[in-house]
Amino acid sequence: MAGIMIVDNVAFERVSMKDIIVQAGHEVVAEANNGYDVLKTYEISKPDMLIMDIAFPDDDGVEILKELLKKHPEAKVCVCTTMAQQAIIIEVIQAGAKDFIVKPYHAERVRESIKKVLG
Repeated sequence: MAGIMIVDNVAFERVSMKDIIVQAGHEVVAEANNGYDVLKTYEISKPDMLIMDIAFPDDDGVEILKELLKKHPEAKVCVCTTMAQQAIIIEVIQAGAKDFIVKPYHAERVRESIKKVLG
């Protein structure tokens, strides 16, 4: 069982993702709803994996991802967003994300990503 942190500014999305993670036999150890909280909450919870939306109203999710990985290069991050443009996907993978899920996500795809990212 892995400890996973969810980052999404939409409460409904966090609840949906949490249900999928729990049904897959893992635990949600932390949640954040904005970019500022990502860094702070990661430091406290030290999750095995982070599933992170990068579309925030007031923050640049890609920059937050880069900052997180600069401070914590061991962080295992799956980016999850509605922005499926190839340039965004390439940018987050080059920044260090281990996987990418396009919303609306499906439970099977989330389970595949957890398996892929955690090995």
